[in-house]
Amino acid sequence: MVQTAALENRLEKLGLAGHKTDLVERYLLFDHLVHPSLARPRQRFEAICRFIRDLLAERWIKTRQTRERENPKRVYYLSMEFLIGRSLTKNILNLLAEPLVLEALRKEGVSYQQIADMEPDAALGNGGLGRLAACFIDSLAAMQYSAMGYGLRYEYGIFKQLIRDGYQLEQPDHWLRWPDPWEVARPTKVIKVPLHATIQMQGGLLRMVPDKPSYLLGLAYDRPVVSYRGKCINTLRLWSAAAPDSFDFAGFSQGDFVGAVLTGVAAESITRVLYPNDATQAGQGLRFLQEYFLVSCSLQDIVSRFRKSGNPDWHDLPNKVAIQLNDTHPAMAVAELMRILLDHAFLDWDDAWDLTVRTLAYTNHTLLPEALEKWPVAWFEQVIPRHLAIIYEINRRFLDQVLERHPGDLARVARMSLIEEGAVRKVRMAHLAVVGTHSTNGVAAIHTRLLKSTVLPDFAEFYPERFNNKTNGVTPRRWLMAANPDLSRLITEAAGEGWIMDMSRLRRLLPRAEDSGFRADFRKAKRAAKLRFIAWLKSATGQVVNPDALFDSQIKRIHEYKRQLLNVLQIIVLYNRLRDNPQLEVPPRIFFFGGKAAPAYQAAKLIIKLINNVATVIDADPAVRGRLKVMFLPDYNVTLAERLIPASDVSEQISTAGFEASGTGNMKFMMNGALTIGTRDGATIEMAEEAGEENFFLFGLTAEEVAGSRGWYSPWWHYQNEPETRRALDLIGQDYFSPREPGIFKPIWDLLLTHGDYYMHLADLTAYTQAQSQVAALYTDPEAWARKAIINVACSGKFSSDRTILDYATEIWNTKPCPVP
Repeated sequence: MVQTAALENRLEKLGLAGHKTDLVERYLLFDHLVHPSLARPRQRFEAICRFIRDLLAERWIKTRQTRERENPKRVYYLSMEFLIGRSLTKNILNLLAEPLVLEALRKEGVSYQQIADMEPDAALGNGGLGRLAACFIDSLAAMQYSAMGYGLRYEYGIFKQLIRDGYQLEQPDHWLRWPDPWEVARPTKVIKVPLHATIQMQGGLLRMVPDKPSYLLGLAYDRPVVSYRGKCINTLRLWSAAAPDSFDFAGFSQGDFVGAVLTGVAAESITRVLYPNDATQAGQGLRFLQEYFLVSCSLQDIVSRFRKSGNPDWHDLPNKVAIQLNDTHPAMAVAELMRILLDHAFLDWDDAWDLTVRTLAYTNHTLLPEALEKWPVAWFEQVIPRHLAIIYEINRRFLDQVLERHPGDLARVARMSLIEEGAVRKVRMAHLAVVGTHSTNGVAAIHTRLLKSTVLPDFAEFYPERFNNKTNGVTPRRWLMAANPDLSRLITEAAGEGWIMDMSRLRRLLPRAEDSGFRADFRKAKRAAKLRFIAWLKSATGQVVNPDALFDSQIKRIHEYKRQLLNVLQIIVLYNRLRDNPQLEVPPRIFFFGGKAAPAYQAAKLIIKLINNVATVIDADPAVRGRLKVMFLPDYNVTLAERLIPASDVSEQISTAGFEASGTGNMKFMMNGALTIGTRDGATIEMAEEAGEENFFLFGLTAEEVAGSRGWYSPWWHYQNEPETRRALDLIGQDYFSPREPGIFKPIWDLLLTHGDYYMHLADLTAYTQAQSQVAALYTDPEAWARKAIINVACSGKFSSDRTILDYATEIWNTKPCPVP
């Protein structure tokens, strides 16, 4: 590994040779005007970040120069979320700079972990969509593709989750309270975003005042995306909204002190938070503006970069630019690119449409109808009427083609139209995305199949060549190499260092699953990860847990279809069994939960409350103390996942079959040697195919069985005929877990019984508890458990995001790497 020599060479170029251990002190002195001996941890953190940023600056510039010289086809990834976590430790690792940093900190007697903990997680996402985007830009850099991510610079993120009396409370996540040492403001990259309305603050809410044309400013902030070994530095560009003149001096001079700044406040609110509460029309309107703002800033910037790269011919656009829309949020890119090509490039419609379709590609991430966005036509009329006119013309021409192929089939025309008719006419954004791009991909084999057969069947029939699958993946650099150093070292010793960039080499571990010595080393690595997590847990919560207990984790967004409630029900069943039979031989077990519920999603928030109340009751019961524990870990984020996933023994992937598009947490657990208990859903199906179903704990209805049972399924049958099911539900319904708040969980009782149990919790509960018993039995045999865990790690290579990106590059983008010398 080229570490010290290469870095010292860079230091010499920076004029700092021979001072690497004093470099951080220089930044403390010159940037913070503080003597190193008096520096606070935050000041040290910023100084180290400056040190690292200087190391990568040369490569960042060289990467840009290489792309300008070679002029390759560029990939642009548009996403509302980039859940990148912390950057310091990841950048240090990728630059191979850890020895230098540790030496500098050792000299000062400062803890590396203390410094790392000064960095907040970048609040740029919420769930799997953002985590996937972060993995993709990591792989694009590692594989040296000419690529750039585009997103929004949210000031407060989604929210900081607090748990009080078992309830989720939402607080602002002000992650930018301190200057972000990684971002680089680009004051020359200011984009004008035209509006046919004016954005104003009225009564504390953001309002659109129609027929008053105005514009917003998009301010660019760049973050480095560092490749492994640091040769290639790509860019993540985030847009912040501002008003052209955020201060009305004339109004201020006349005494309107509040009104003088409200215009700026209104504009800046567009990038204030991720996913505003969409339970209100104001929240939905803000989200609509966010999506348009992201698309307009990014498309204008992309086109500008295309023209400045020596590409005078507009018809060359698809040969030099590939734009990937990460889910339906950026679907307005279809209309925006058409607007630019029609109104600024002055192309005719047919040419503009051909270039748009060949340039854009769309990834669908959901099977949930509510996630396939539809925006009121009235909002387009008020804010961006030119885009609406373009959408109408796209729709007219498209429906003419539909009728030409299916004469007289007006029902099909209504289903496929980009406009949904009704009391409130709406634009179907997913339809726009499919019609206006050359590729629509799902993110797991089952997801793509269901997308074609149930969600968009008419479009799959009309454009069969456009639909394809690209199973998701995760970056092994963050989720294995950085998150699990002990296991990473063991893998390197057994399979060589090449696995970091070629995960197929993990297959070399398969024979080692039969090696008792390797299994012992594997168990040591798992225990080391557990002990690290336990130390953090004690410092964060004061709680001490048993490292010999089975760590069972379900960490993901809280949603009914993800079925955290099913997990709680089986915990209650296990709790009852342990109380009834104190001699029951099961290993001690800790169930970890983590995840946020959308602020307006009351059912999900009540599930969080139930988890916490069950945890409180179990903790207070001496009959199960030391044998069963439940913990809800607040404010789940990337950093928490990096701690818990390596320590986990069991991964819970128990969504209702046919509802989870893919999942990425399941892949991270697999790479880190956790065994999966799950349904045949999302990418879990493909994971089991790779490792063998005998090394998974699969249970429950299939997607086809779920769909087929809709007409006759009765949760009451399970309540009446399954004693353990009935007893668990009765404890909830009879306030056993809520004696001080009687009736609080009545909505959960109603959801499961009165309202039909749409997500089939009770249909799968018995099979789930049986699978959990198999988990417990296997855990009592450490050798057999380790064998299956090693096989899972060895077979996880397919789920590297490097493989996924290669598939996108060869089959959708038609682009190749552009190595930086």
